[in-house]
Amino acid sequence: MADHAPFLPGLSPLAGKPVQVRFDAGRLTSDGGILMLAEIERSLGIAGRLARCIEDPRAPERVRHGLAEMIRFRALLIAAGYEDANDCDALRADPAFKIAVGRLPESEADLCSQPTISRLENLPGPMALKRMMAAMVELFCDSFKDVPRRIVLDIDDTEDRVHGGQQLALFHAHYDSRCFLPIHIYEATTGKPVAVILRPGKTPSGAEVALVLRHVVKAIRARWPRVEILIRGDSHYARHEALTWCERNRVGYIPRVKPEDKLRPRRQPGPQGQGRRSGRGRGREPGSGRG
Repeated sequence: MADHAPFLPGLSPLAGKPVQVRFDAGRLTSDGGILMLAEIERSLGIAGRLARCIEDPRAPERVRHGLAEMIRFRALLIAAGYEDANDCDALRADPAFKIAVGRLPESEADLCSQPTISRLENLPGPMALKRMMAAMVELFCDSFKDVPRRIVLDIDDTEDRVHGGQQLALFHAHYDSRCFLPIHIYEATTGKPVAVILRPGKTPSGAEVALVLRHVVKAIRARWPRVEILIRGDSHYARHEALTWCERNRVGYIPRVKPEDKLRPRRQPGPQGQGRRSGRGRGREPGSGRG
């Protein structure tokens, strides 16, 4: 039909106009929106910034897919809702993704496969990850035309549920799920992202929070030495290690303190107006045994 008939004849006209069904549309896609995302990515240069933070161990003469191209492909897949690396095998020949990454949809080779993407995701080590975070902070600073007098950084973690046996995915009782718990930092006044740190699914310790703040603030002050920085976070970020570091490094903070009634009485009236001890183990001294 596609080779011998330009259109399907015999359909009834609509409002006096003929209706034709053709079979010569060529290769189609349902993800045309990623072309706009690709333009935004190109204008910011995100893939190139991150690629420069990673050392490529491959022989240059045998490379078919550059690091920046693979990062761009993976980021666009996630943005379009394709979270699994397995989706690369089904979409590596998709014309919209090929155009978005920078390849001609018909005449140039397909994009990278799932094993290649998996190797990319396991390639960065701890130092590369730190450089990538610094590159995102650099992107944040580049987004300002003028140096701001003060910035307010909101720091928080968010649940990222898993569905498999991913490494460092732990059970978190608050969310009642196995998850990662990445830390997000945004600038409160403008809403711009500053840094995102992928981490295990457990509440960060005070030492970890202080370490994250040290790296982020150091990267910001490398560009803006005199900027005033104010940190805002939930109660579990108000650890003494983090607050002590802020005080020693000219960083203001407004932690959210968990509401607690410090004046709550330890003894409550009993049935006949007599005092009784609250909690488990009534009638025994704290710490005493059952028998």
